[in-house]
Amino acid sequence: MSLQPFINEAISPWMKEDGPDNDIVMSTRIRLARNFEQFPFPIVAEEEELQPVFDLIKNQYHHESFNQYQDFEFVSMADLKPIEKSVLVEKHLISPYLAEKTKKTGVLISKNEQVSVMINEEDHIRMQLYFPGLQLERAITQAFAFDDWLEEKIDYAFDETRGYLTSCPTNVGTGMRASVMMHLPALTLSQKINKMVPAINQLGLVVRGIYGEGSEAIGNIFQISNQVTLGKSELDIIEDLQSVVEKLIEQERHARQLLVEQSKLRLEDRIFRSYGTLKYSRIIESKEAATCLSDLRLGIDVGYISHISKTILNELMILTQPGFLQQYAQETLTPKQRDIRRASIIRERLNLEEG
Repeated sequence: MSLQPFINEAISPWMKEDGPDNDIVMSTRIRLARNFEQFPFPIVAEEEELQPVFDLIKNQYHHESFNQYQDFEFVSMADLKPIEKSVLVEKHLISPYLAEKTKKTGVLISKNEQVSVMINEEDHIRMQLYFPGLQLERAITQAFAFDDWLEEKIDYAFDETRGYLTSCPTNVGTGMRASVMMHLPALTLSQKINKMVPAINQLGLVVRGIYGEGSEAIGNIFQISNQVTLGKSELDIIEDLQSVVEKLIEQERHARQLLVEQSKLRLEDRIFRSYGTLKYSRIIESKEAATCLSDLRLGIDVGYISHISKTILNELMILTQPGFLQQYAQETLTPKQRDIRRASIIRERLNLEEG
């Protein structure tokens, strides 16, 4: 297996599966930060001090398998072109921060792309496990098992009082970030989300955009995750996040119902205008495309549109990002060229679905 399967397909295999509450929850992720006990952490290490970490992961885990996570592929960041790195970021297989680093960095990716392990990012190891829909309990169980498998060959930096030691103080303790990606168009349209975000923050959670810290909530997609990692167990954090997400699901469904009951014609008009824009536009910018795809997905969820699957919308949300557009074109594109190609790909994909 090479890099090509990871950058040629917009949809990861696990994303094609159904998950609980997938009308609102797109995915669940568990990320664990770990460091080697015997080596300086990446934020202060020299390149030669990161080499042993890089070599151990590559030599020990390349083409290895663990349970359902088969045939891990080790990819060195130094071997990738900028566009290839952008594609991996757009698929959430690596972070934007890792894509910018050059000193002995890499990523280990399972064949089904459900697990990726970033090497020498902010920490020596940042493992990520993804699941469709809302599956926090299953995700943490699988993450614990995978973490134990790695630890068989690695001595982690761990303190009996503080827990796992990490480069950033906000990750010390469990080293865990649990996050849920949610599509919240009705709460956004009704402007209720603006009141909810401060309340969520007060509970020790944070609301971010689709690509995490510093990113926008493009296409009404929000990432809800824990902020606290010290003083609480992993299961306590999961329980708190589960509770908040369930309340958001309830509020989003109620907001959708009110839109259908009280603003049916206006909602239909918005959805079908967006559908027409996607189906007939010759030029479309990324933000407009994301907004229209969000409206179309809402139309599917409330039953206005029945001949298009949600899977294709997940695919187009990634496929129309700058990195993927240029990967498909096999050349660097100007912003205008990307807007033209984005519109073309959306038209072709929608026509294929309708056909």
